[in-house]
Amino acid sequence: MVLDSFCIAALLLVLTIALGVLRQGWLARITLIVGTLAILIGSAFCLPDGSATGALWPLGDIAVTWQLQPAAAWLLLWGGLAALAAFLSPSRAQNPAIWMAGAAVALLGSLGVAGLQEGISFLMAWEFLSFGGAILLLADGLQETIKGGQASLYMLALLEIGAVALVLCLVLLGARDTQFAGWAASWSTYGTAAFGVAALFIIGFGAKLGILPFYEWYPGAYGSGSGASGALLSGIVLNVAYFALGRAMLDWLPVSAATGVGILLVALGTVSAILAILYAFQQEDWRRLLAFSTAENAGLAVVALGAASLFRADGLSMLTTLAWTVGLIHLGGHSLAKGAMMLSADRVAAVRGNYQIAQSRVLALAPWTLGIGALFGAMSLAAMPPMAGFASEWYLFQTVFQDFHLTSSAARVALALSGAGLALTAAIALATMVKVFGIGLLGREENPAEVTGRWPLLGLGLLVLAYAVALPWTLAALVRDGWPAVPAAVAAMVRGPILVPLTPHFAFISPPLLLLMGVLLALIPLGLLGWSQHSHGRRRVPVWGHGLRRIPADNAVTALAFSNALREFYSFVYRPSTNTEKSHTDRHYFVREVHFNYSQAPVFGPWLFRPAVRLVQNLSDRIGLTLQNGSLNAYLAYIGILLIVILGSVFYL
Repeated sequence: MVLDSFCIAALLLVLTIALGVLRQGWLARITLIVGTLAILIGSAFCLPDGSATGALWPLGDIAVTWQLQPAAAWLLLWGGLAALAAFLSPSRAQNPAIWMAGAAVALLGSLGVAGLQEGISFLMAWEFLSFGGAILLLADGLQETIKGGQASLYMLALLEIGAVALVLCLVLLGARDTQFAGWAASWSTYGTAAFGVAALFIIGFGAKLGILPFYEWYPGAYGSGSGASGALLSGIVLNVAYFALGRAMLDWLPVSAATGVGILLVALGTVSAILAILYAFQQEDWRRLLAFSTAENAGLAVVALGAASLFRADGLSMLTTLAWTVGLIHLGGHSLAKGAMMLSADRVAAVRGNYQIAQSRVLALAPWTLGIGALFGAMSLAAMPPMAGFASEWYLFQTVFQDFHLTSSAARVALALSGAGLALTAAIALATMVKVFGIGLLGREENPAEVTGRWPLLGLGLLVLAYAVALPWTLAALVRDGWPAVPAAVAAMVRGPILVPLTPHFAFISPPLLLLMGVLLALIPLGLLGWSQHSHGRRRVPVWGHGLRRIPADNAVTALAFSNALREFYSFVYRPSTNTEKSHTDRHYFVREVHFNYSQAPVFGPWLFRPAVRLVQNLSDRIGLTLQNGSLNAYLAYIGILLIVILGSVFYL
């Protein structure tokens, strides 16, 4: 049943690609939706039944097998729900048929990355993920052709750096056997060089996860597409990339190198989360802000994976499984919440005509369904109870607080500093979601446009709440997961309806208890407010408006002004720049228009990426002058050398 569902899904996705190329938009959308439903059905059945395994086709002398473990099924299920909501929403793509084909390519790649057990076919599926995402963004066509193309090329360039790193891993670990079953034994023969192989895996998978410095492709790529594309990239694509990194770090990596790799992962994840959320807070575009938020949440999941590696090095199998499961929980809830916010961005753009974060009466004019979906998504991304983001980040804090179990002083310090970094990230994330929801959806601007596509958004918002409420029962679906190999640890994360990190004696308070206490404690201020109104009546006083004695009736808070305090405080990170341009009439004394532009300097672009680009351009110019010398004999020699190489490779194979 499970394998049949995925086979049907793969066939429908291939049909979607064909229909999209033939510009049959409606048929492509129907087959894409049905194929996604087949993925969801297969993932749902795989969770309680255990892994699904099947042989696919021979690749020469290599047998290609596909096996889906419950951990991968968990990530596919929640990411697939966000993708399904995106497919059911009104499309903002300029080329809907091509967009559906790109989504099908990305979903096929996701199935391959989640289940393929052989290196060459895995790399092919990995490339499907990259090019499917590029097709999505180009089909959206929401930016100028040049800007959108540059953003997609920048994304593909950084992702191909990761692909080259993965090819090197295949050469180092799979030279004799490309089957994943033998990679752990092969990796163990490298001794001290095993850390270098792990660094290649982190570069390869981190390029798509947005671990620094690769998160800098996120805002440009997401900002050139629609929210529906962002929901797909932030959901199922991100999830399977995390699963691939987790499999490498917990299944293949030698235990002797686990401490160093774990410290590296914790450091990269923490710094990535801090930088990403700092830049998210300064954005004035829905998609760019949510793109940085995606990189931040990926960083949090990588911290959990790093903690799992540290616990594995000390033989703490229960804590290893706890940390790994926390990463799964976090990205599952993130898929739903980010999908809700991305689709909210599309609805705002349909009303306002752009994705700028500015005051508008979208919620006042929209049905209540949109408001609930967007509110629940924002609350989860802000880690507010009782949403999914709160439960997963509570678990994450409880995990890093287990550092006293470790024997390595460096590992204990890394987890302790990570806890401080996570606290800073959570605080800025709260302010970021207040900004995007408070300014982006609330305000005074009149706009009578109708809001459509709200039911998929409502569904995702309710799923964010249901995800957190049902965790004490749904976690049991991961007990059958034989990797990492301590199912009892997952069972020990739940005591009845209460979530605990393995032991109730360590968890000083659990999310359900905190929610109950919050409701009870809320009665105190409500009672004081009622007593005050009864005794003194209601008083109306002017609000504080930055020290102004008289507040204009049309006064509004802009996204730029809301972020100013933090921008000043962290100016050493942002290095902000402003530019004011004035256009005059025929008489120079009269100003016609004033244009104000504000930007933050990227951290890695000027120091890492641009010098590399200039180096490649200079080398290509010099080599081009040598190769393209106008000599016919030289061109014939090039062709002859190429033919010899091709014939030699054929005989070698």
